[in-house]
Amino acid sequence: MRLNILVVDDEPIAREGLKLLLGRQSHVESVSEARNGREAIALIREKKPDLVLLDVQMPRTDGFAVVHAIGAERMPPVIFVTAHDQYAIRAFEIAALDYLLKPVTEERFELAFKRAIYKLQSAPHEDATKQVLTMLDAIANPPRQLERFAVRSGENTIFVPVQDVDWIEAFQNYVRLHVGPSTHLLHVPMNTIESVLDANRFLRIHRSHIVNVRRITQLWSIAHGQYAIELKSGQRLQSGRTYSERIRRTLTNPF
Repeated sequence: MRLNILVVDDEPIAREGLKLLLGRQSHVESVSEARNGREAIALIREKKPDLVLLDVQMPRTDGFAVVHAIGAERMPPVIFVTAHDQYAIRAFEIAALDYLLKPVTEERFELAFKRAIYKLQSAPHEDATKQVLTMLDAIANPPRQLERFAVRSGENTIFVPVQDVDWIEAFQNYVRLHVGPSTHLLHVPMNTIESVLDANRFLRIHRSHIVNVRRITQLWSIAHGQYAIELKSGQRLQSGRTYSERIRRTLTNPF
């Protein structure tokens, strides 16, 4: 299978980086590029590429507007690319082929491209259309709070109910979900995770820690307004001093 690819990004350096990565793929026949959403719409209609690497955040006409303009039934398979973490959680929930967070690493690109090849070879166009429709519906009607995490493991996706998570730990550009003795890694920034969790159930106690309030067994006040917090698992965490007020407000009895 030889593919005609369209790269859409308003940043020249980002386009060059993606073209460099595509140049190492044996399945690539040709690579076109668009500098903005308007050019992307025109080139998709004209060239009908096999796959589009589409930047989400662009001036005036963003990546999602491109999908709207083309229409779900005519939109080629898409790998979304963005530097903006507010789209990260959404990308796990919507049905895009894949999602890349800038700066794009070669390892992550290889995985996304292999998934795209597999789906292009095995999935009928009707399935791709359903994926796009699901994506558009998710964007138009985002969930107020996340109910489950979609954790990718190789070619599989594991769904972890949010209520099963004991605590969440920031890890570079990822987070670790601690679920009993198991841990799961998500490529999502901590602030994005916090924004979609139920504030009555999950409490940010540190810039690197969010805990499930129902898993807390006890806490101790220590120096400088900080707390030591013990979970049912036996795990102990220390809060950051800037989070002391929200901890007191959340964990104090309402009488």
